[in-house]
Amino acid sequence: QLQLVESGGGLVQPGGSLRLSCAASGSTFDYHHIGWFRQAPGKEREGVSCITASVKSTYYTDSVKGRFTITRDNTRSTVYLQMNSLKPEDTAIYYCAAYPGMLNKCDLSPHPYGYWGQGTQVTVSS
Repeated sequence: QLQLVESGGGLVQPGGSLRLSCAASGSTFDYHHIGWFRQAPGKEREGVSCITASVKSTYYTDSVKGRFTITRDNTRSTVYLQMNSLKPEDTAIYYCAAYPGMLNKCDLSPHPYGYWGQGTQVTVSS
């Protein structure tokens, strides 16, 4: 079992920055790929970014490339999502999720992810 807790959401003006954290406990964090997803009202859950267990590979959806950066600290069992140049369309509930992975490739589809956090609200508005 892996428990995930997100933090760091809030209200920010367009062009601002936030750093989300996903703290894990309860299992072998090092062996899990971690993904960040978001869901805006009336929209489907969207994969934003993911990072492999080995920390060797990262992936981003096109709309956040160059603005968001995912990192992980396996010594702290924590994954971060640094979000810069935020836009109103980034407004959503952000979730982190995990699944055990052996390959050096993670998935931006929610289907493989068996562990989910409760989400943190990000609102970008002036």
